Amino acid sequence: VRQKIPRFTVYPSSHYVTPRERVLAAVDAIKEELRERVGFFVKEGKLVEAQRIEQRTRFDLEMLQEVGHCKGIENYTRHLSGAQPGDPPPTLVDYLPPDALMFLDESHVLIGQFGGMYNGDRARKTTLVEYGFRLPSALDNRPLKFAEFERKMRQAIFVSATPAQYEQDNAGQVVEQVVRPTGLVDPVVEVRPATHQVDDVLQEIRLRVDANERVLITTLTKRMAEQLTDYLSDNGVKVRYLHS
Repeated sequence: VRQKIPRFTVYPSSHYVTPRERVLAAVDAIKEELRERVGFFVKEGKLVEAQRIEQRTRFDLEMLQEVGHCKGIENYTRHLSGAQPGDPPPTLVDYLPPDALMFLDESHVLIGQFGGMYNGDRARKTTLVEYGFRLPSALDNRPLKFAEFERKMRQAIFVSATPAQYEQDNAGQVVEQVVRPTGLVDPVVEVRPATHQVDDVLQEIRLRVDANERVLITTLTKRMAEQLTDYLSDNGVKVRYLHS
């Protein structure tokens, strides 16, 4: 235990805690960006886009000045945080201590998703910016790129049954897990011919009954489960089917 905290306030996601001074400074920065963006659209002959971005942004600015927040305030994160264009956004990763240990579960999928999150977000917001629904600074309210996350990554354990090339290239030590977390090893699988499979099942059931054990059988359809139940019952097996 590093320290004991007698009191700590956790604000809900709907509560905005940005200081008033910071909000007013952001308003000035947003006005300047709006002026440049309207000028760009007018120069390009896109008058509809110019009117749209000015109308939407002016409304947001009025809300910020009067009540301190507005709908879609996250699109002005860069101005509210004082970050520079292109800077990585603040995320929960920034709050982890330097000696934190990160587990990347199913890393062969997760690592690829980092790039997918950024590219998908970028494509969607680029369209909004081009048509005057959002200012270009909205592009900086985004997921981390993988390269940015990699720089913030602490000690990491990649957990994967099928590690990709990245894990193989960057892993300092590979530990193979043979035993399942439950302590049970994988069962031995035996594949038999489909010929006389019902009689084969009946024979195996009798062997398990002699050992005072039970048997679980899966079928392809509900109807097959019912028919197999009838057959086994006729042959003296205590059996029940279970399906929806």
